[in-house]
Amino acid sequence: MESLGDAFKEVLRANTKEQRTTNFEKGDYKDDEGFLRCCICHERKEFDLEFPDGEVMRVPVLCKCGVRKRDEEAERKNLAEKVERIKMLKANSLMDRKFMESTFDSLVVNQDNVKQVKICRRYAEKFEELRKKNQGLLLFGTVGSGKTHLACCIGNYVMDNLRAVIATSLVKILQNADLLKDDGFVRQMSMADLLILDDLGAERGTDFALETVYNVIDSRYRTGKPMIVTTNMTLAEMQNPADIRYKRIYDRIFEVCYPVEFTGKSWRMREAATRFDAMKKLLEE
Repeated sequence: MESLGDAFKEVLRANTKEQRTTNFEKGDYKDDEGFLRCCICHERKEFDLEFPDGEVMRVPVLCKCGVRKRDEEAERKNLAEKVERIKMLKANSLMDRKFMESTFDSLVVNQDNVKQVKICRRYAEKFEELRKKNQGLLLFGTVGSGKTHLACCIGNYVMDNLRAVIATSLVKILQNADLLKDDGFVRQMSMADLLILDDLGAERGTDFALETVYNVIDSRYRTGKPMIVTTNMTLAEMQNPADIRYKRIYDRIFEVCYPVEFTGKSWRMREAATRFDAMKKLLEE
């Protein structure tokens, strides 16, 4: 009966035969003791392995060049796998296509948003620490002031670091009520590393809508997962809602989301003005 040691030798012999082929490079040479050496770094690419029974087997070993080549190949493979993983995360994020490429590097920073950009960038950079504390952000204020864009900058940064993000609006969820019957979707909403809820307050104030909004936000609270909420409402409107039914929703948000106010001229208005000026110059001058 073949012993465990004999079986190991057979496996080693088979691997050695294969590795000798892959480990050999044109120009490699034998030294005075018959060991294969690398033609570049001149390190040995073989060594003698002695077994307890006295048998000696010459087996391949990586030289400096081989180690470097192996590490470079592993790095390329890891990078390719990371790129594919990020693609998959973004495909499953529900983020609007126009925000897929939103990044901090492509942001236009001016006096109206410099503070907000700084806070959001720091949040993204410190996400791992803040995720463990279930700390989110409440981005509130002027219509068209870049809240959604900045929230998606955070989302893309987090996904680039291999964390799952869901970015959607409560209006979209309510418009697709069947999604709420899908256990997979509900679980995804609850367990994503970061949930971005856009345009809070734009949903209709029906009992069903209010209960849905509360359940989504409460599920994040209970699972200890952070969220970023954007809204056009003021802080005062959320602290003293006209409809008291909203109070428990806003109270949950205030408990786990740091408020960041957005003011200044609407970016949409800025862009419209720029386009108008360009067309006026083209057509009238």
